Amino acid sequence: MDRVEVGIALRTWRERLRPADVGLPAGVRRRTPGLRREEVAGLAGMSVDYLTRVEQGRGPRPSEAVLGGLARALRLTDAEREHLFELAGVAPPPPGRIRSAVRPSVQRMMDRFTDLPVVLLDAKCDVLAWNPLAAALLGDMSAVPLAQRNLVWQAFLGQGGRVDVNSEDRERLDRAIASDLRRTAARYPDDPGLARLIAELRAGSDRFERLWTLRELNEHHDDTKRIRHPELGVLELDCNVLHVQGDDQVLIVYSAPPGSREAEALALLGVVGLQEIGATADG
Repeated sequence: MDRVEVGIALRTWRERLRPADVGLPAGVRRRTPGLRREEVAGLAGMSVDYLTRVEQGRGPRPSEAVLGGLARALRLTDAEREHLFELAGVAPPPPGRIRSAVRPSVQRMMDRFTDLPVVLLDAKCDVLAWNPLAAALLGDMSAVPLAQRNLVWQAFLGQGGRVDVNSEDRERLDRAIASDLRRTAARYPDDPGLARLIAELRAGSDRFERLWTLRELNEHHDDTKRIRHPELGVLELDCNVLHVQGDDQVLIVYSAPPGSREAEALALLGVVGLQEIGATADG
């Protein structure tokens, strides 16, 4: 492992990013270029102290999971991601693993969604990226531990975030989620992250275990989601799924009909919500 080069590379990649590039508010009193260490650590799911030691060329060799988290957090290209693994002396993940890298072209497309919340998911529903409006609507996802930054985990083991699902829709949605995950397991039988997620869900949720053993393959269509926002109340938003061909990833886009109360709420979040989040982050 070339610890010095790993540290230099990580600092260089961190300093070239803007908060908006990774769905974070800019805030105020930002004295240095790029992202702060605590922001990258939150996105990558590690402690600030650990990231500091790696950037300073000391500490243990990062694991494959840590390197993958850093590559996602820093929006590395495929070539940069492979270079980071080489510098760390770790073999890149072999073929047949779920792709969790965010392609630059996809990130550019997400940047164009300035008036709609958008979230990028991988094949096992890990949240890979989001824009600032999604953070204003759904909450600061960088504050969620990396292992819990997954929509299936939140549905069965967490609190579900701000998504409000009534009892009538719960069973239908749960069956669709379990079916989607079973299809993913068939496509990626050797992915260790997926295997860990399924094992944790089966051990921790009787509801998931029941649906998993049914082996159903239900269709999961675009839907309407109810989001319970702490300031704006309950918002009913159209939720459309856009497939990223070749990467087995999906973009979740939230929208509302023009002139509706929900459309006005999204416009308000785009102006006021992000400023309030930025002020809170720096306060």
